[in-house]
Amino acid sequence: MKNYIPKSKKTDSVQQKINEALYILESAGIPMNSKSERGLERMAVCFLAVAGVTEDWREAKENANLKSRDIIRIVNENFGENISSGSYDDIRRKDLKLLVLADLVINSGVGKGSATNDPTRGYALHPDFRKLVVTYKTSNWNKSLKAFNKNRPSLALILSRLRNLSKMPVKLPNGKPLKLSPGEHNVLQKAIIEEFLPRFGADCEVFYIGDTSNKILHIEEAELKKLKFFELSHDELPDIIAFSRKNNWLYLIEAVHSSGPMNETRVLGLKKMLKDCKSELIFVTGFLTRSDFKKWMLEVAWETEVWIAENPDHLVHFNGHKFLGAY
Repeated sequence: MKNYIPKSKKTDSVQQKINEALYILESAGIPMNSKSERGLERMAVCFLAVAGVTEDWREAKENANLKSRDIIRIVNENFGENISSGSYDDIRRKDLKLLVLADLVINSGVGKGSATNDPTRGYALHPDFRKLVVTYKTSNWNKSLKAFNKNRPSLALILSRLRNLSKMPVKLPNGKPLKLSPGEHNVLQKAIIEEFLPRFGADCEVFYIGDTSNKILHIEEAELKKLKFFELSHDELPDIIAFSRKNNWLYLIEAVHSSGPMNETRVLGLKKMLKDCKSELIFVTGFLTRSDFKKWMLEVAWETEVWIAENPDHLVHFNGHKFLGAY
């Protein structure tokens, strides 16, 4: 069995039980790639609490009907946690959300008129899932798992299909098609690629695109290395990187929806990391609307460009010693 989370300060027995819990959940179709390591750990201990398991999986209970605060108490007492009693809403919104969606855990408040954030709502294992859980580490596990998953699409597969159905097609300047996940941030990225670059970087090649669900959706790693770009896994990567060979301009583009624009700190940091790059650096901040631009206008750095998708034929140039000169 693989280790889903790295070695922590928890005891070896608790660590093993968490990894066993995650193996059971993954086997039953819960996607493991949708949460951080801490998120997986929290999901596992909350599952253990609802199941009533501390030692043997045969202990798993069907009718626990635990409240959120009961779950917090149990995980703190048995699994090396120190979760605040005021965090009960996180149990519903984060820790047990996927398990309830997959019908592995039953929420007694669903369909009974209780408020979604009512801390008295109870959680229990679905009877069919409980029958599977008690067979873990027995000779009946594989047979029970096969029967449990028969004709039952996994949540991981359902979510994957939904993501693929809702993705937005986008075409790079070289004609290569890509699909961005849904959301206003990626609507703006699509506009930057299909509207901004043809107007203000007609010969540009797109070397990198980050996506909200995939940090590195598209990358031309070899080309970036030729430009002496910094370590590509770095958190400081802008949303889009494009290159004009004709002008030797490297476009560093930030698509602003909820995070900030190319401000003085961001520009200075990128300049330092790209000190060995011989191309002219063009810093661009993109916004969907003028009202979005208005919110961030005072933070935009000098000697950078602003492009607004609802007025695609114009740039706002924050004056300095140089000008983009796209026309």
